[in-house]
Amino acid sequence: MTGPRRILYHHRIRAEDGQAVHVRELITALRAAGHEVLECALVPKANGNGRQGQANGAEGNGAGDAGKSRGSFWQRLSLPRTAVEVLEIGYNRKGRSMLRAAAREFRPDFVYERHALHCRAGLDVARELGVPLLLEVNSPMVTEMARLGKLCFPRLATRTERQVLGEADAVLAVTRVLGDLLIEAGARRERTHVIANGAVPARYGEVARAAAPAVRERWGLSPDAFAMGFVGYMRPWHRLDLVLDAMTRPELAQLALVMMGRGPALEPLLERARELGLSERVRALGEVTPELLPAHVLACDGALIPAINDYASPLKLFDSLAAGVPTLAPDQPNLRETIVDGENGLLFTPGSAESLTAGLLRLVQDRAFAAQVGARGRESLERERWTWAGNAERVLAVYEHLSRAGQEVAR
Repeated sequence: MTGPRRILYHHRIRAEDGQAVHVRELITALRAAGHEVLECALVPKANGNGRQGQANGAEGNGAGDAGKSRGSFWQRLSLPRTAVEVLEIGYNRKGRSMLRAAAREFRPDFVYERHALHCRAGLDVARELGVPLLLEVNSPMVTEMARLGKLCFPRLATRTERQVLGEADAVLAVTRVLGDLLIEAGARRERTHVIANGAVPARYGEVARAAAPAVRERWGLSPDAFAMGFVGYMRPWHRLDLVLDAMTRPELAQLALVMMGRGPALEPLLERARELGLSERVRALGEVTPELLPAHVLACDGALIPAINDYASPLKLFDSLAAGVPTLAPDQPNLRETIVDGENGLLFTPGSAESLTAGLLRLVQDRAFAAQVGARGRESLERERWTWAGNAERVLAVYEHLSRAGQEVAR
């Protein structure tokens, strides 16, 4: 690499969820590596000032203040799906205006954009500026929205996505499975790269480890309990009820379920736990703030991913790896990109109560094996650099490759 780069980072995220985490973590890692990052968004997710800060094209007392005021409006906005999609289509004009205004002074080396439905503002402005577009993709947007029954303008959405994927200088997919889907949707194979999610191992260091016993004590579990942790939004299709059913088995009398998060499946799960007489072994902690999450994950004996879509790179997986906590997850191709069964994690047949129960039994009944899997998980994360710092390096490696190729063509 030849030196620090100037990155114009564009996204259209309103929610404070895993998407926002990804944006914040990657921007933080890029800045820590010495690069200048200007976030361009209606609802900025990262903190900073000046050129290391935020751009939203608004007039006011400064980018930070404008970002907060506009962010509160856009985050509160709730409209019918058709109206939302019309706004998404119309956003391109606003997005281009924001990016152009930000680029005048910033003069980026490249535009980095998180892919969104109907969004082509980053591609348009990158072409105007004569700089590469690196397109980060976390899901096949058109396919996903159509499957959910939320796609109102399918032909336009498909045409825009195919054009953006096909013309981006680099497409950064979070899994190989997703990369293959994107190639089918229009991305060029030779321009498609895989950069998974990551973690910050330092957050699971001495401070968090020292806090974990007190966290565990507040849960009020028996001393010999095996606390299986779930982090995230709880939906019915996660099938956490299968864990409750498994907990009724005498061999799993030491198993406790600790749920961190909320969602429509939570109350039915608590009701089911009461029906089965398991309430004393189930803890619903609600949402755990990011700064407290490491100690909570470390207070668990295991981490559970009960279900996940077939192309995702789950943030919670990398957090449990960083914590050295053994992860039990579905045996599917996207997770096998990270987990080797019995080595740095444990896999079960998706949707199978018997297979899930077998995995739980193996962890609960062989604590030494569970600890070994957890330790190997942490080792694999560090060895493969499944970290945000490692991801920042990968992003810049892709850009430098593009830059060198461009220079060779110019000669």
